[in-house]
Formats: sequence, C-alpha cells, structure tokens
Amino acid sequence: MMEGNQAAAFAERQQGTLPGNLAIEWEEVANGSARGRFRVAKGHMAPNGFVHAASVVALADSACGYACVASLPEGASGFTTIELKSNFLGTAKIGEVVATRAWLVHGGRMTQVWDAEVTNETTGKLMATFRCTQMVLYPR
Repeated sequence: MMEGNQAAAFAERQQGTLPGNLAIEWEEVANGSARGRFRVAKGHMAPNGFVHAASVVALADSACGYACVASLPEGASGFTTIELKSNFLGTAKIGEVVATRAWLVHGGRMTQVWDAEVTNETTGKLMATFRCTQMVLYPR
C-alpha cells in the first residue's frame, strides 16, 4: 500500500497513454480512493455532439485502477480488471467539467471491488455510476 496522496506521481506516469491523452487531472490518488476530472474538449466527444461514453468510462476506470495500485496488499505486483459495468444517467458538452470519485468497496488479498460516480460538475448532475472488479496479481 502506498501512503499519502500520489496524484502527482500518477499524473506524470500517465503521459503518452489514454488517460494522459484525455487530459485527466488528478486531485487525489490514495489508499482506498481517487478523485479526478477533465474539461470536455473535442477529443472527448462522440459524433452526436455529446461526450463519448468511452471518455466517461476511461475516467472512472482510471480512477479505480490508480487507486487500486495505491491500495495493493503487501507483496502484490499489480492487478488486472476482470469485470466492469457502467450505467449512464446524463451527459456533457464541450467546455463542461466531468469529474469522478472512486472508492474501495472490497479490498481482499485476491480481489478488489471499486465503485465510482461520474458527475457533470458544470450542471451538478450525476452522469454515470461505475463498478469494477480487479484481480490482484503476485510475482510467480
């Protein structure tokens, strides 16, 4: 387990990857939780003029994944996602701020379950709920 807020380290680590390309910013990445956001830009959009569902999933999944790394049990080397689910309740347009918060629901030695909520901070409305199950990996 990592101690303290690791947001800066994860922000640097994501450069050149999908979360970096989506310009996701991290407020918190810590043992048991994460909070991040992006300002909706053209690269987040679907052709219909609304934020693409994959952008929302990338935000929630990154929050859960980063917090999972910060919450790994002693001796674990990483994790892999074995299931994820998302329910969409709203959307956003260019210029609006989309934010997520993720929290640990179950932190076992072999699996972790994470929940996240994604909100349109500009309107204050919940956009999506998200849950994923992570399998904890150990060196062989």
